[in-house]
Amino acid sequence: MPPKKVVEEKKVLLGRPGNNLKAGIVGLANVGKSTFFQAITRSPLGNPANYPFATIDPEEARVIVPSERFNELCRDYRSASEVPAHLTVYDIAGLTKGASAGEGLGNAFLSHIRAVDSIYQVVRCFDDAEIIHIEGDVDPVRDLEIIANELSLKDIEFCEKAYEAADKIAKRGGQSLEVKQKKEECALIERIIELLKAGQRVANQQWTSKEVEVINTMQLLTAKPCIYLINLSERDYIRKKNKHLLRIKEWVDTHSPGDLIIPFSVCLEEKLSRMSEEEGEAELKELGTTSALPKIITTMRKKLDLISFFTVGPEEVREWTIRRGTKAPQAAGVIHNDLMNTFILAEVMKYDDVVEYKDDAAIKAAGKLYQKGKTYVVEDGDVIYFRAGAGKN
Repeated sequence: MPPKKVVEEKKVLLGRPGNNLKAGIVGLANVGKSTFFQAITRSPLGNPANYPFATIDPEEARVIVPSERFNELCRDYRSASEVPAHLTVYDIAGLTKGASAGEGLGNAFLSHIRAVDSIYQVVRCFDDAEIIHIEGDVDPVRDLEIIANELSLKDIEFCEKAYEAADKIAKRGGQSLEVKQKKEECALIERIIELLKAGQRVANQQWTSKEVEVINTMQLLTAKPCIYLINLSERDYIRKKNKHLLRIKEWVDTHSPGDLIIPFSVCLEEKLSRMSEEEGEAELKELGTTSALPKIITTMRKKLDLISFFTVGPEEVREWTIRRGTKAPQAAGVIHNDLMNTFILAEVMKYDDVVEYKDDAAIKAAGKLYQKGKTYVVEDGDVIYFRAGAGKN
């Protein structure tokens, strides 16, 4: 007998499915969140006032994703329209100790975090007597503990409610598939509660696809990917030194293993945001440093498993955003639903080939234009022409 065909299990990602994912800026009050939001979005939104809860309702803006590939295609095609990729960012109100129990903006704050797909956690590491620290002094590890504790306590609450609902069905007894599933869910939820009590995040653990499907129904706050943004003074950022950095790294390695720490200076970035591109480059050259914003944006995209494909032509060069693992028809659907519903094939060129040959006819003559069907998984950097049938009237 021929060997059984191995069916590869489709990996299920933590979080909600989709391509239009959102990152939320989180932290204690007065750590630089709203000023960072203004700098990264180059917009006057946000409220960087010097008192707790200056931001109440979350502000939203789209951030252009830095992309040398997009810039190169724009130079090559000289299209009438150039549309870069974007990342949606929210400025969320500052958290306080006791938020999980409703203190400060408590429940509103936590519901705003629940609505985003990933977290930029801003941690204050600069001293400034004019900017009040809600806890009285600058201690970033204490601040990390406060936020981790509040998010974990709220997740334990979500887990206990989910456990109660699953346990009611599990206690019916019998051998039905539903009862068996609910018993497994109860066991999983008990494991999650234990790791939360131990100070660990759900996002940093290994889960099976089946477990992820259950976790996703609970919309846990600690299941969201997180990047720690360490807000330094301009001087410390330029000299790449700060007395708190080692303690922060030790804390993240213990409680959030694998998550990235990116030092930056809100003070510097805010100053650069008020300059033209040329003025900003001159300022950075004089200071002997670089802006951290491009790394902050592109790293979050990778954390969310987002990749790009491009469409090019005389009318428009555009960078589109999809989740890694997206098949060609669904990628076409990001452009328009009709393209997905009437998909015939995708004509795919690799970015490096487009840059090398700089002409569609030359790429085709070199055998570098590939025709792909419905099962093709789009790769990062693909340049694609979609072929579709006539849509329904």
